[in-house]
Parts: sequence; structure tokens; C-alpha cells
Amino acid sequence: MISRRDFLQVGMAASALVGASGFGNWARLAAQQALTQDQLLQFETFGNVSLIHVTDIHAQLKPIYFREPSVNLGVGENKGAVPHVTGADFRKLYGIEDGSPSHYALSSGDFSALAQGYGRVGGLDRVATVVKAMRADRPDAILLDGGDTWHGSYTCYHTEGQDMVNVMNALQPDAMTFHWEFTLGSDRVAEIVENLPFAALGQNIFDAEWDEPTELFPPYKMFERGGTKIAVIGQAFPYMPIANPRWMFPEYAFGIRDENMQAMVDEVRAEGAKCVVVLSHNGFDVDKKMATVVSGIDVILSGHTHDALPEPVLSGETIIVPSGSNGKFVSRVDLDIRDGRMMGYRHKLIPIFSDVIEPDAEMAALIDEQRAPYEDKLSEVIGQTESLLYRRGNFNGTWDDLICEALISEREADIALSPGVRWGPSLLPGQDITREDIWNVTSMSYGEAYRTEFTGEFLKIVLEDVADNIFNPDPYYQQGGDMVRTGGLAYSIDVSKPQGSRISNMTLLKTGEAIDPAKSYVVAGWASVNEGTEGPQIWDVVESHIAKQGSVTVQENNSVEVTGV
Repeated sequence: MISRRDFLQVGMAASALVGASGFGNWARLAAQQALTQDQLLQFETFGNVSLIHVTDIHAQLKPIYFREPSVNLGVGENKGAVPHVTGADFRKLYGIEDGSPSHYALSSGDFSALAQGYGRVGGLDRVATVVKAMRADRPDAILLDGGDTWHGSYTCYHTEGQDMVNVMNALQPDAMTFHWEFTLGSDRVAEIVENLPFAALGQNIFDAEWDEPTELFPPYKMFERGGTKIAVIGQAFPYMPIANPRWMFPEYAFGIRDENMQAMVDEVRAEGAKCVVVLSHNGFDVDKKMATVVSGIDVILSGHTHDALPEPVLSGETIIVPSGSNGKFVSRVDLDIRDGRMMGYRHKLIPIFSDVIEPDAEMAALIDEQRAPYEDKLSEVIGQTESLLYRRGNFNGTWDDLICEALISEREADIALSPGVRWGPSLLPGQDITREDIWNVTSMSYGEAYRTEFTGEFLKIVLEDVADNIFNPDPYYQQGGDMVRTGGLAYSIDVSKPQGSRISNMTLLKTGEAIDPAKSYVVAGWASVNEGTEGPQIWDVVESHIAKQGSVTVQENNSVEVTGV
């Protein structure tokens, strides 16, 4: 008798064929200047249930450039496993031809040159076109938003997320979960959620005082689709009070809450659910582990770590589907639910090539309406870049190098620290830098740029603490983003060492001297989680620096030596 796992492995093989042939087709077609929207959206409808997944949009309403990471290290059991494979190794793994659209969409190599040919990606008016096409094919498809939606842009900041709420309401998702949304403050989040026309899910969002579930964020929602019951369980970002300021949402507690997740899976199964979907903002490696700890989950739609893979990954008996970020991709997953269980699936990760996909007219008009009051401020040119500006990679990105330069210069500091956040579009060499571009990589509700003094000993503690949030071999202890970016400071890191032993050879770049544990250094940074942090807003600091430079060039950053890979 064939096992459930065998069924899923058959599904994985089918997905690999569909995914590979789909990417291969549009690679060849684009090379022939013949790629069309219909070919990009082509999908052989399968089974009786469709899921549509978007995640980590970070308030990007318009088409952008977005470079995938060239460094994404895995540790422990995830060393060398996807998504911790990049560049040529990634392309070889998935059979992606160099220079193809899939190379451009999913990999970092030759990004600037390929971007000139393939153009921008994303734009929620294009996403709307894709979603409408999927719904035309399967009208009862379930559209799910993985969170990090109401955060990350000039207009989102100035409307307290309302621009994104208006646009997403028009897209008509069936449910969403959360992360950066909570940095709007708990009162504002409650105000929005109470008026949402769809479910706001979080089985792990608890009342902090009573340590019990909240009414505002139900754990799950049941759907009757394709003649069967589907349960969607929400999983918000577990580490909110660690990664973001606890004082902004003191009423709430988070955490992974595996035991409660298992209880919710058992509860929806008892209510007749034949398929259990987790809409997650855990991050990929945490999802991968959770799938082996909690039994009975069929599908995890994965967000937070911004990974984009052309095929789902099987963890235990669960398929995990990551769908990228910044509106760059939409995932479709068709499921065959019969005889009381999931019998197979078909999947496609659809890249949103802005020059190929026709914008939806109604959504385009709505987006322009949200942006109209701010258009003059958004479009003002502050300077130009001669370098590719990007933010992704475990240790540095050129956007953050530029931010660190601005902090050192404008705040008269020895050392700069910039948070290892993953959000923020890219700019190509030769592009203007507008105010909108600066806000796209700095916008947040606690953007004060502090100036203080750290001893060399405390600097090492900070680096060690952040490193453990990223490189702890147990995914459940990986509570951060990427490594804190440093300006004016060089160091070595051995990612294979235990906590407290990873960082060495700390050097002050302006003198070439070793960092003295007992000496104090002037440090400038931003995005402190401490309440009452004082200083100018980071976007003003960066704008001032760029305006003074006129044209910026960011030199290659070789200040971090990585070993133990």
C-alpha cells in the first residue's frame, strides 16, 4: 500500500517537472524575444483546490528592481540545503541557464546587466492581473497574504499603513498573518484589523497578561472549497519582542507555540478539515523544523526570510512553499484533496516581470490614488549612484554600506551599525536616487539615528549576540534577520563556533588598530528597540549625505572575514 509520504514524493516529482519546464520555457521564449503574459501564466489546472500565496510585499506598490542574495549561509542540518544555496550552485541545482529570465529572477549573478534587459519586477497592479487570471481559472482559489505588508515605504509610513490596507482590500485576500505590521503600534493594528474584510490569523498571538489566545487574531479559518474542507492556520512572526520593540505592542506575546499549533491542527481535523495549510511568517528554516515537530500539516506557505524557490521543499510529510518578497513573485499551488487527505499537488512560482504582465487598470488607478498626495516628495532626485545598490546577503549589502557611510559622516562617529533587515529594492548603476528610494530601505516607525559610546568589549557582545540569532544550529533559536552591518569596523566570524566564540580580529578601520575591549568608541546606528531613543531620522541622515555627495560610489566591502562555512 502506497504511503502518504510516497504520494507527496510523487507530487514533488510532478512539481519539479512543471516548475522546471515552466522556467525553461519562459527562459527560451525570452531569449527569442517572444515571452508573453499568457505563456508566463500558463498552468495546467490540477486537483480540486488552489492556493495563491504572496508574502513580504513590504509596501512596494510599484515595479522595482530586486537582487537576490549572493550569500545565504545555512548551519547545522541546513548547511548546504536550499534556500542556503546561491549563485552558480543554485542555477546548477535547478537546471537554470545562465542569462535566462530565471537566472535574473532567482539569482544574483550579473544582476545589473540582466536587469537592463529584463527590466523591473513586481508592482501590485501586475500582481492583481496574475491573481485575477488564477481566479478566472479557478474562481474559488484561496488567496493568502503571509505578512510584512503594511511596512516599508514613504506612503505606508505617512498613512500608517492605510495605503497598503486599501490596495490589499482591493486584491481581496482570504486571510493574512503578521510581523512588521505590529510596529505601527498595537492601537493602530487593532484599528485596522477590526475593519478588515478578511481573516487576520495568528495561532501564536496571545494576550501577554493572561497568556491566552486573543479574539482579535483567531488561530484559523475554515474554507469549503472544491467539495472539501480546508483549514488555514496563521503563524505570525514568533520573535516580535526580540527583533522589534516590545513597547510598541505590550499587550501581545508571541513565540512558536508548537504545542498550541498541534492542538489547532488536531482541532481543525476534528472539525472535518481534509487539508491543513499553515500561513506562516516563521522563516524557512523554522518552518522546516516545525513541519517535523507538528504532525498533520499538509502545506506551509512560508514567509519572513524572503526566499524564492522554483519548487516546494518536502519536510517530513509537509510541503513548504516560499514565495519571495517585494511583490516579485506569486505562488500557485493546486492540491488534489480526496479520500480524506492530500493526494498530490502541482506548483508554480510566477515571476512578476513588469514589462510582460499587463497592469490591471483598476488596481493601477487605486495605487496612483494612494500615491498622489505625496508624488512631489517621492520623485525628488537627491543624487545618483554609480554602484549597484542592493540589500541582501548575510553580512553586507551596498545599500547598508552607504547607510553606514552616512552615519559615520553625518553623526561624526568612529563606527556605524545598521540592522540586518532584508527588505528594500535595488538600484542600478547610473540611476537617480530619489527620496522614495531612500525611504524604501529605511522606512520604519522607530528610525531614530542614535549616537553613543560603546566599549570594545560591548561591541563584541553585540556582534556575538546578533551572530547567534543567525547562526545558531537550532532554527528555533535563529531569531534575527541577517548580520548587523558595520561601518568603520572589520572583524572575523567563524559561523561554526558556539555562541560567544564566533567573533575575533575586531579592527578600527580608520586607524588599523585592534579594537581595545576597555576603550570607548563613538558608535552611530539606527532602529534601536529601546524606547526613548533620540536622534534624527535615518532617512534624513542618508538624504543629507547623498545630497552632499551628489554622485555616490560604494566600494567593495571586504571588512568581514567569514570562516567555518
